[in-house]
Amino acid sequence: MKKITNITFIGLGVMGFPMAGHLSKNHNFSVTVWNRTIARTEEWADKYDGSIASSIKNAIAKADMILICAGKDEDVEEIIYAENGILQNINSSIVIDHTTTSHKLAQKLAASFKEKDIEFIDAPVSGGEIGAINAQLSIMAGGNKKTIQAVNPVLKHYAKNITHMGSHGYGQLAKMVNQICIAGVLQGLSDGILFAENENIDIEKLLSAISGGAAQSWQMENRALTMSKREFDFGFAIKWMVKDLGYCLDRAEDNKTDLSFTKSVYDKYQKLMKNGDGNLDTSALILQNKGE
Repeated sequence: MKKITNITFIGLGVMGFPMAGHLSKNHNFSVTVWNRTIARTEEWADKYDGSIASSIKNAIAKADMILICAGKDEDVEEIIYAENGILQNINSSIVIDHTTTSHKLAQKLAASFKEKDIEFIDAPVSGGEIGAINAQLSIMAGGNKKTIQAVNPVLKHYAKNITHMGSHGYGQLAKMVNQICIAGVLQGLSDGILFAENENIDIEKLLSAISGGAAQSWQMENRALTMSKREFDFGFAIKWMVKDLGYCLDRAEDNKTDLSFTKSVYDKYQKLMKNGDGNLDTSALILQNKGE
């Protein structure tokens, strides 16, 4: 693999924006960004050093490495397979997709790039917007182990932990486990807070008492108090959790895993979506549990 100098970052959402920003701070890299909305790329260029491109074709023209951080399967497929997309115009040797996608898409992309002798890594991230801003993300990577090791110095600009999970698709499978666990924790935390409220327990005292014990979790530390205050205008949106859990449930049908509990949480998030609450943080699950 040749030396990585020119990096293209595609997708400047709440995660991609700071991730690309961290790369731009390394003066050994020349970073070019592209986003579907030009205003977002201009906003990025006002804050960071780098180039903005008007099209994917232009963005990847000189790229040694292409990084993608989009929303869902359909977005990634358009970025990759459109006439002016990556596959028809690629000159680089490696593509890394940080989007949380389905397992099937990860394998499809790997096969498509293999035909062009391009290394592909499915590398979804965990840690949320705060993790991206603070360069504290965890990456679950699927693909060639040597390739992942070779690009670690690049990824470490925004990730604290990079784990090779196995062959193509295993990064996405690991992310599915992550989301399944989060759904369960949020359901338990929601039930616990509602129980405490019904008993008139002081929530702040309660959290002080139990957060250092076996019930402690990231969700308890960062979301329990705001859940009790019904504050949800931040964090990881319900619409994205619905998307992610949908991928989990689809895969569970294929591997014969009973995810009935996860499905019950998914159904509650679906109802919140139908109520127009899709942009609220996932901790808003407490609204559905209480029937608010």
